[in-house]
Amino acid sequence: MRKSTFFLPVLVIAIVAVLSAVFIVDEREKALVLQFGRVVTVKEDPGLAFKIPLIQEVVRYDDRILSREVGPLEVTPLDDRRLVVDAFARYRIADVRQFRQAVGAGGVTTAESRLDSILRAQTREVLGSVNSNDILSSDRATLMLRIRNGAITEARALGLEIIDVRLKRTDLPQANLEATFNRMRAEREREAADEIARGEEAAQRVRAQADRTVVELVSEARREAEIIRGEADAQRNGIFAQAFGKDPEFFEFYRSLTAYQRSLQEGNSSMVLSPDSEFFNYLKSAEGAGRSAVSSQPAQQTQRMQDQETGAGSAPVSE
Repeated sequence: MRKSTFFLPVLVIAIVAVLSAVFIVDEREKALVLQFGRVVTVKEDPGLAFKIPLIQEVVRYDDRILSREVGPLEVTPLDDRRLVVDAFARYRIADVRQFRQAVGAGGVTTAESRLDSILRAQTREVLGSVNSNDILSSDRATLMLRIRNGAITEARALGLEIIDVRLKRTDLPQANLEATFNRMRAEREREAADEIARGEEAAQRVRAQADRTVVELVSEARREAEIIRGEADAQRNGIFAQAFGKDPEFFEFYRSLTAYQRSLQEGNSSMVLSPDSEFFNYLKSAEGAGRSAVSSQPAQQTQRMQDQETGAGSAPVSE
């Protein structure tokens, strides 16, 4: 009975000691075995490992690739055009022993704080050596590589391996943003005004050419019309002259009737004529026929016929 009472506590203590001496290393992490704060063993392979209970302790670190956001950082390129840059880095703990010696018990939090300082310093140095147009152009990939290469050496002293550095956002400070937008707006308005002026100039040329074409076409049409009208008048006069030469008395009569028709129309309120005017010879007696029998030369008769057609032989009319 006494033996069992003594044996059971010893067995429990032994089991607890064995369990506390065994630990498991996950494949996603690395482990350090510390003895009074000093690194004794590094466990990088996954599986079971052992330590001295109560004397040694195990500290685990993530072996995966980690990300670190770098807060907004204001940089001044060579052209003094200030920019606000956001960046992030991907890194991993490459040497856990050196990492522990560099950051101590602070762990990842202390390491990331120091990594921020390294990335900010490298970003300012690299971006401050180029113009802002280079930062905003496709050449920024080269700049990110320069930042990464510059941070690798300093990060290696912390036991870290910098895998990649990226610039997420590159903007102007809020104080300069509105002024830049106004300058861009003014530039676009100037370009629009130039385009409008060039359009108006082209429109004026088109309108002037169209007006010139209209004047030329109208002048040419009028010229051709006058030529046709002159030819028609000459042909008409020839016909009249030929017809008048055959029967002068008939055409004298025809002329008088035409004059009567044009003069005695509705709307003429009064006519003032001499009683013995030759205008009414064919209306009052055969005297006019006798007088008209004596005709002059055919060319003169033709001229009188033209005067009758234009109303030159009619009597004066007053309203």
